[in-house]
Amino acid sequence: MAFFGFGKKKEENNTCGCRCQNGCTAAPVSAPAPADGSCVIKVLGSGCKNCHTLLENTQAAVASMGLSAQVEYVTEMEKIMTYGAMRMPALVVNEQVVSMGSVLKAAEIEKLLRKLGY
Repeated sequence: MAFFGFGKKKEENNTCGCRCQNGCTAAPVSAPAPADGSCVIKVLGSGCKNCHTLLENTQAAVASMGLSAQVEYVTEMEKIMTYGAMRMPALVVNEQVVSMGSVLKAAEIEKLLRKLGY
């Protein structure tokens, strides 16, 4: 008897690489950098203070690393929904969601970008 879910087999649906663990289609953080070295970074958000803070931290990280990356700020909900980001702010590197729901510090963004190969 499976009372209150005991005894039932749990289905694992952890197909994504992000922190949500709900089976979204986000690519894993370990995705390689493109061969040409180009980098487009997008901050997805609604325009709140946390979103602006993530944008400023991202710009600071890119500047301190000396990258020639293009940093964009996306506030249009239609575009945000195409990425599957359920919590704001979200950070997208080359069309892959690498962080959502947290305001990363500049040092954390640098570490993330280095892990991605930039």
